[in-house]
Amino acid sequence: MVLIAAADPNPGGPLLIVAGVIIALAVGAVYRGLDVRLALLLAALALAGMAGDLRPVVRKFLATFSDEKFVIPICSAMGFAYVLKLTECDRHLVHLLTKPLRKAKLLLIPGIVLVGFLVNIPVISQTSTAVCLGAVVVPLMRAAGISPLTIGSTILLGASIGGELLNPGAPELNTVAENQKVDPREVLPAISRLVFYHLAIATAIFWWMSARYERRLQRASVAEQEIPADAFRVNLIRAFVPVVPLILLFVTGPPLNLFTVPLDWVAEPKAKLAYGTRLIGLAMLIGVVVAALSAPRKASQVPKAFFEGAGYAFAAVVSLIVTANCFGTAIEQIGLDRWLEKLIRAIPGLLLPIAGFVPLGFAALSGSGMASTQSLYAFFVKPAEDVGLDRLDLGAVVSIGAAAGRTMSPVAAVTLMCSSMTLISPFTLAKRVAGPLLISWSLIIALRIAGVI
Repeated sequence: MVLIAAADPNPGGPLLIVAGVIIALAVGAVYRGLDVRLALLLAALALAGMAGDLRPVVRKFLATFSDEKFVIPICSAMGFAYVLKLTECDRHLVHLLTKPLRKAKLLLIPGIVLVGFLVNIPVISQTSTAVCLGAVVVPLMRAAGISPLTIGSTILLGASIGGELLNPGAPELNTVAENQKVDPREVLPAISRLVFYHLAIATAIFWWMSARYERRLQRASVAEQEIPADAFRVNLIRAFVPVVPLILLFVTGPPLNLFTVPLDWVAEPKAKLAYGTRLIGLAMLIGVVVAALSAPRKASQVPKAFFEGAGYAFAAVVSLIVTANCFGTAIEQIGLDRWLEKLIRAIPGLLLPIAGFVPLGFAALSGSGMASTQSLYAFFVKPAEDVGLDRLDLGAVVSIGAAAGRTMSPVAAVTLMCSSMTLISPFTLAKRVAGPLLISWSLIIALRIAGVI
């Protein structure tokens, strides 16, 4: 196999068959419970060994492990999320957004999905969003007589469908931005064009399915309680804190560009290329300071919370990016990307379906939308150029598809959290949201191919 790889710059046949077996074994290992990082890394080493050179994988591991384009925005954003939890600013935001729903039971399910989506924008972690949302809406929905299955799946859908993709610090945006050498904020228009359609369609289908399920339960024999008034006093200042970094990033970059943060505040002149990445980190740090000022009694605990969050982000998120990059490098070594390019060049209509559903499937298996985007986006870039598809639009398709896959994954951290809050099996929760997500995403891909959206 090594000789085949060395002799043929466009390998195929036996080499790709063996590579497919290795990838299938990695998929099966993840399905059986092996840690996705270990599975990806072992698969990367096996594929690179077939190609006869482990050095590219080792170099990619070391380079990504210390790459500030991932470490700074991801770790600072997660640190900020931990500070929001400590100061309860996220709780104030959730109470503020859910207050109107207490007087509109009919809109409770779609309203909570929307609240989860909105909270996930500044609170970039899906699990943190679910925890924050669950503390408020689980008692609220139980009081309305809604079943635990619908409660858990509603929180899961809202917290994970893709709100974080509208945050410039999101790992998926930075993956696309780094590949295309643009500011992460330049990816947002392409994301927003599709993610709001996806949110609206999936939520409508989920609402209809949930309403039918609740009616079939025939819970009329159980007296429905009145939703109690919200005794929690919302502090508007604390409720505003989670969006401070977002506002700063939007006003200092495209498309608004209202003012510019001087380069010497975030980097040395020779490090000009790091400006965008470090600006995200600076915005998160300003948010941390504002959160500390909003809750002075907890200010002394803020540094510890921030670094705990940053450490968790490195262990749980950056580590996945590292191993996913290694896997992607190994895939390139064996020529699978060139085979994919030839296939799409021969049948251009396959690009969007493959770019939309392969990441979805990988994320559903691994439980990580970020790892799926990081592993697969680069493979579709050259085929997209060949068929004339904008590469940022391609990034939106891959990222949103990966987010949908993570949402329907029974092994995703957010699914496990929703399961623990409602005592419903994660497989049952994943099954409930899978239908609306698949129908919605299939419709959006079809409309995108037709040029309607």
